[in-house]
Amino acid sequence: MASDTTTPQGYEKYYVPESSSLAVRATIGLILSVFGAALMLNDMTFGSEGESSNSVWVLTAGLAFFVFTLASWFGTVIKENIAGMNSGQLNQSYVLGMFWFIFSEVMFFAAFFGALLYVRQFVGPWLAGEGDGGRMNGLLWPGFEFTWPPVTTPQEVVGGVDAQVIANNGAFVSQETSMAPADAHAWYAWLPMWNTLILLSSSATVHVAHTGILAADRKKFNRWLGITVGLALVFLVLQAVEYYEAYALYGLTLNSGIYGSTFFMLTGFHGFHVAMGMTMLLVQWLRSLKNQHFTASDHFGFEASSWYWHFVDVVWVFLFLFVYIL
Repeated sequence: MASDTTTPQGYEKYYVPESSSLAVRATIGLILSVFGAALMLNDMTFGSEGESSNSVWVLTAGLAFFVFTLASWFGTVIKENIAGMNSGQLNQSYVLGMFWFIFSEVMFFAAFFGALLYVRQFVGPWLAGEGDGGRMNGLLWPGFEFTWPPVTTPQEVVGGVDAQVIANNGAFVSQETSMAPADAHAWYAWLPMWNTLILLSSSATVHVAHTGILAADRKKFNRWLGITVGLALVFLVLQAVEYYEAYALYGLTLNSGIYGSTFFMLTGFHGFHVAMGMTMLLVQWLRSLKNQHFTASDHFGFEASSWYWHFVDVVWVFLFLFVYIL
């Protein structure tokens, strides 16, 4: 910071904002969103046909409330920064805050990847009667043979939901076709491959945009950041097409046993994070286009968004390997 931001005693000035309800409001919106999502997943498994449910409305209201709260919060932070209220110490706290946010997201996906590993390495073989811990399961699910992706569910092997006396948690019907490359009717029609190329390309374009703002080249920054947002949108469109194929053509749903559950939980949450990262980059792009925000020395909003985007890309690489390939 410049010397005029220090006090006569040599201490740096530190802006302390007034008390605000934004944090509480954001928490309420997040809780509503998670609660609505849980209700929605529960309805998809146990809901009765024709029965009305408010899960979609709860999820939509929670997300809307959360998004509008964050928009108000970030808008306030941007105004404070433009007004010169931010000190070097406060800016460093933003860096640490983004670091811990991304770290929490790493742990979030680690839990789902851990569940996938546990299912494939332990639960599946145990249900098929392998290992000391699986002897009893072999008696409960006679005839079940574990493969990945599973070609049938243990429930189907024993005669369906009516014949499943123990652990009757809904009806599960295995998919007709998996999303593995071997099941694609042509290599060029395998959408995960194109999505991988798109995301990796977007990681490169956002880096080029970063070099542009560091060189004070706003045209370069705007051009390549706009390309990045466009690539993110293409990714989401292709994932929507992939989901349509999974549901309508392959019979792959959340009720397709553990394969369907892990596939949609991992790819679905990643798609949500892609949408969130795209929105963050879109906001930075519009700020630069409309208001000429960001300089070579002051562009943390974009920098934090680019960190998050690189994180989303890395998660997809692991997801591509462990969900689609291996």
